[in-house]
Amino acid sequence: MKNISVIGAGTMGNGIAHVFAMNNYNVNLIDISQDSLDKALATIEKNLNRMVAKEKISESDKDAALSKITTYTEMKDGVVSADLVVEAATENVDLKLKIFKQMDDLAPSDAILATNTSSISITKIASVTGRPDKVIGMHFMNPVPIMRLVEVIRGYSTSDEVCDTIMKLSSDIGKVPTEVNDYPGFIANRILMPMINEAIYSLYEGVAGVDEIDTVMKLGMAHPMGPLQLADFIGLDVCLSIMNVLYDGFGNPKYAPCPLLVNMVTAGELGRKSGAGFYDYSGGGKEWILSQKFKK
Repeated sequence: MKNISVIGAGTMGNGIAHVFAMNNYNVNLIDISQDSLDKALATIEKNLNRMVAKEKISESDKDAALSKITTYTEMKDGVVSADLVVEAATENVDLKLKIFKQMDDLAPSDAILATNTSSISITKIASVTGRPDKVIGMHFMNPVPIMRLVEVIRGYSTSDEVCDTIMKLSSDIGKVPTEVNDYPGFIANRILMPMINEAIYSLYEGVAGVDEIDTVMKLGMAHPMGPLQLADFIGLDVCLSIMNVLYDGFGNPKYAPCPLLVNMVTAGELGRKSGAGFYDYSGGGKEWILSQKFKK
């Protein structure tokens, strides 16, 4: 397995491409937007330059990695020789189903089709293909070049051979693969998102303020980032989407998204990417400045 196609040149897609290229795989990075592809290559080069500056890799290592990445705006050109196709598009079920239908039609019949989804059912995605045994989840963590975990999710029909192949591949690129089964939220988000939602409920109900909630979890529980900081980093729209997946999937009121979260997303305050969330990023996002809305 040497030819990897990555669909989607956003934050996750360019990170996945970076990691495979650094490990000597041929990478085809695919996106409908040439501008997104150009930005992705610039981001990858910037991140590699940072590694050179820290003496983690050499200049020749950087050049070799960049030479491994080819960009395409047409899926048919980018997946024609793929051994593995990794979809890293927006977390939208209809979009992912559409992409997987195309991937199934255009990729070689023996290619494995993987999705980087953080919560959408692998079994549902596999159902629109003619190869459900070769569909699997590879949930990388953000930022991909730094975070070591890959949550490997088996769909209902995923074969043992495909799962074993992806577990080994994940190890070969320096990650720690962890196998889980296909239920709403998998493991990472089934545990993480209710914690974030509960932190938002605690703020909503006036139990404590933003800074206090994040301080308790950072200093008391040794979390590197408080849950409200983390929600802003992930994107409040993504948090809401995953909570809705959990709520719809289990039908349990404990997964109902907090009304404050719903209101913030409706108002367009999505966290760091929109410039405002529980914290204010109008200064460029380098500092965590408490939003005026949540100051006492």
